[in-house]
Amino acid sequence: MKGRGRSGGGGGRVASVGEQIRRELSQLFLEGVKDPRIGFVTVSNVKVSADISLATVNYTVLGSEKELRDTEIGLQQSAGWIRKELAARLKLRHMPTLRFLHDKNLENSFHIQSLLTKLPDEDRKPLEPGEEE
Repeated sequence: MKGRGRSGGGGGRVASVGEQIRRELSQLFLEGVKDPRIGFVTVSNVKVSADISLATVNYTVLGSEKELRDTEIGLQQSAGWIRKELAARLKLRHMPTLRFLHDKNLENSFHIQSLLTKLPDEDRKPLEPGEEE
């Protein structure tokens, strides 16, 4: 097929690069990034564009709202250094630009759980088979 290059689309390569970036970023954050604003970060997912020019890093942070804001700023301002460090570790010919996005799924889950625990006991009972509200 024309225009696809040698890889025939590269879907597997894109996923592999994303997983490699996620693994190395996680290790980098465990070792500690020099920026003191960056708190306890967990990388939940990395999505890489088809042309491997952009990697969107979804992450969560344990801590207060201030720690979250500080971490967001720290990650944005350290993105170039982090990219350079990853390129050295991964030995990729073209290292994607990193874009960091706070993943709110964990926070949303905690919020839903807290709402559910506030329900009266009779509203928390499972419905019997065939029983409707």
